[in-house]
Amino acid sequence: MKTLVIIDVQNDFIPGGNLPVPNGYEVIPVINKLQDQFDLVVATQDWHPENHGSFISQHEGKNIYDIVDLNGTPQVVWPVHCVQNTKGAAFHSDLKTEKIEAIFRKGTNTEIDSYSGFYDNAHLKSTGLSGYLKDKKVTELYFVGLAAEYCVYFSAKDAINEGFKSFLIEDATRALTADGFENAKADFKKSGGQILKSTDI
Repeated sequence: MKTLVIIDVQNDFIPGGNLPVPNGYEVIPVINKLQDQFDLVVATQDWHPENHGSFISQHEGKNIYDIVDLNGTPQVVWPVHCVQNTKGAAFHSDLKTEKIEAIFRKGTNTEIDSYSGFYDNAHLKSTGLSGYLKDKKVTELYFVGLAAEYCVYFSAKDAINEGFKSFLIEDATRALTADGFENAKADFKKSGGQILKSTDI
C-alpha cells in the first residue's frame, strides 16, 4: 500500500508566518490534488512548547540560523514558530484535511528538536509513525510539504532506514534555500530514495 505523508503544512511555514518558506503556499493545491490518488494520507505537525530549545528566544546573543549545541546535538537557531495551540501551529486553512487519517506531532520536547516525522534529531524517541504505517502494511511512502531540505528530507531519509520505499514529490515541496535542497536531494538519492513529479503518480 502506498501512503502520502504531508509534512508540516502549517501557517508559520507559509509566507506571512514566523518561519516562512519562500513560495510555500504553492505546495497546497498540488498536495490537495494528490490526496485522492493514495490509499492512506497522514500528516505531521511541528508542535513546540513556547520555550523550545531551538528558539532564538532561548539563546541570548545569538542570531537566527546560527548553529548552537543543544544537549549534545548541533541545532539551528530558529525564530519562535509552531507553538502548541497557536494559529501558527495550525494547518493552513486551504489544505484539505478530510482524508488525513492520523497526525503525528513532533518537536514537543524542549530539550531537542525533531525535523523528521519519525524521530527526534538524536533518534532517541520515536513519534510512532513507523509502527503505525507498518501495522497498516504500508510499503511505499510519498513525501510532500515544508520545508524541503529540513523536515521533508529528514522524514524521507528516515523512511528508507525504516525499510520503506521512499519517494519525494519535488513539485509538492519548497525549500528555505535552493542550495540546501540540492544537497538534500543528492543525499536522498544516494541513500536509495527516488524523486518524482506529481504528474508521475
